Amino acid sequence: MLATLLPLAPHELTAGHIFMSEFLGTAVLLLLGGGVVATNLLPKSKGNGGGWLMINWGWGLAVLAGVYVAYDSGGHLNPAVTIAKVVAYMFDPAVTLNGPAVGEGGIAVTAANVAIYIVAQFLGAFVGAVLCWLTFKQHFDEDCDPALKLGVFSTGPEIRSYGWNTLTEAIGTFVLILWVFVSGYTTTAIGPLGVALIIVVIGNSLGGPTGYAINPARDLGPRIAHAILPIKGKGGSDWGYSWVPVVGPIIGAVVAVLVAYGSGLVTAA
Repeated sequence: MLATLLPLAPHELTAGHIFMSEFLGTAVLLLLGGGVVATNLLPKSKGNGGGWLMINWGWGLAVLAGVYVAYDSGGHLNPAVTIAKVVAYMFDPAVTLNGPAVGEGGIAVTAANVAIYIVAQFLGAFVGAVLCWLTFKQHFDEDCDPALKLGVFSTGPEIRSYGWNTLTEAIGTFVLILWVFVSGYTTTAIGPLGVALIIVVIGNSLGGPTGYAINPARDLGPRIAHAILPIKGKGGSDWGYSWVPVVGPIIGAVVAVLVAYGSGLVTAA
């Protein structure tokens, strides 16, 4: 997520290193982010009923933690960010996936490297969700609304309207990606903390309609985990909605890059 905000990676990275960086960073993101939702929603949790603000701050700090874990790869943690870098590369061939120039620790924008990022992110999100379930296993075993159990894993709209829900996800992701690109070219001092605060702001201001996935891996990986895991009384995984948190963020990310370069806020090197 912070490929343009983090300091330069000190060495060339192998494919395995890139994979583990994004995998572990995304797993930490989903373990902590899912954990704050579980703490708020599940029965007999000491944090039950903490509220929307607590959830948003928890997700913001979960992003911060995940980005630092995935430091070397640029801390994307999100296929929408990776796709945004691919679009940026079309405007500026000097763009790399993690910031530094190729030959100076930079990861080239190639089909193979992009695939490594995205596969690692989805697998990391799945594993993070499984770890969250294991942490709260006894609470998942308590009787409660199946929708609350699903809510720990994935997002869902308060008012179901697929077109509007997709637009909401696109707008939230647009704000995130635009901020990352513009800030990455103007300052490096507040990068990781800044993006955490942007997540909190997006959650508080734009997250109400859909629960703000703004990240395809964050929603689909845990949704698959919800479908597979033996969660007592879990109900369905709402597959009819599952495409919205995938398509919406990708649209928002692409539009954000087009606006960033088209407006001159970001220019080619």
